[in-house]
Amino acid sequence: MYSFKNDYSEGAHPRILNALIASNMDQEEGYGYDRHTQNAVSKIKNIMQNQNIDVHFISGGTQTNLIAIGAFLKPYEACISVNTGHIAVNETGAIEYTGHKVITIDSNDGKIIPEKIKEVLNSHSNEHVVKPKLVYISNTTELGTIYTKKELKNLSEFCKSNNLILYADGARLGSAICVKEADLTLSDMCNFTDAFFIGGTKNGALLGEALVIKNENLKEDFKYHIKQKGALLAKGRLLGIQFEELFTDNLYFELANHANEMANLLSKGLKEANCKFLIDSPTNQIFPILENKIIKRLEKKFNFYTWKKIDDNYSAIRLVTSWATKKEAVLEFINELKK
Repeated sequence: MYSFKNDYSEGAHPRILNALIASNMDQEEGYGYDRHTQNAVSKIKNIMQNQNIDVHFISGGTQTNLIAIGAFLKPYEACISVNTGHIAVNETGAIEYTGHKVITIDSNDGKIIPEKIKEVLNSHSNEHVVKPKLVYISNTTELGTIYTKKELKNLSEFCKSNNLILYADGARLGSAICVKEADLTLSDMCNFTDAFFIGGTKNGALLGEALVIKNENLKEDFKYHIKQKGALLAKGRLLGIQFEELFTDNLYFELANHANEMANLLSKGLKEANCKFLIDSPTNQIFPILENKIIKRLEKKFNFYTWKKIDDNYSAIRLVTSWATKKEAVLEFINELKK
């Protein structure tokens, strides 16, 4: 059975495995002071066109979110997220466990807009309630939608004018950046946010995310937070080597492009079969609506999640493509559906 459940079913791109093997017997400094990690940091700074950012490598997205948000906020401060945001629904209360409330905003497309943030600020205006301080976004969102450069710029300006921290979860950032209509670059992400992370786990790495901190007020003692939360790896080279390879010869973007291309091919075939979609997604997560009896038949050959019940006869499923998705598997899914 071929899996369209997620974009981390496979291990890692062969170039990353080869890089890990080639350096395996080299002696290196620990805790991220090795030459590979330092080179990866340098590559990311060059891509961002900003030598003043701090870059930290952390093993996973949830761990990155809880360490970053927990470090950035004072005890009485809270973060704002859409109701489908990863920190709100898929992190087992990790942010609340750090002592910070997650204030959720309803959204149909997974994106947050200034007007909705303003409503939260208006209803949290005194010391008897938590103080909203950080705006959390995901790009791509949990629904596969994206922020355009214009949308992110507007959000950034609103946050600055209201003294809010703008933080972006980039678990699938490669997929978002590679949508041409977004007109967005990694450098733009750096310019318009206070901090964000570049996802490696879901884009060809064995594991790892690269947290980028631009806001000077958020940088101080951050490594202490990483160490205290158990995320400062003695063999930090394992993360550094992977990101060093991902940002050599545009591998990171090639892998994200492939994931998007396979999703676009899948979407095209589904549309030809007269499928409707829960939401219009240009990235590697798509949500077609199918008859339940057809879903059951497809489940005999493919793995995927049933995402949402539409009515008694129809449901939306989630199909996720990855850097390793085979074109043959996409075509086979389309042919099975057309049958």
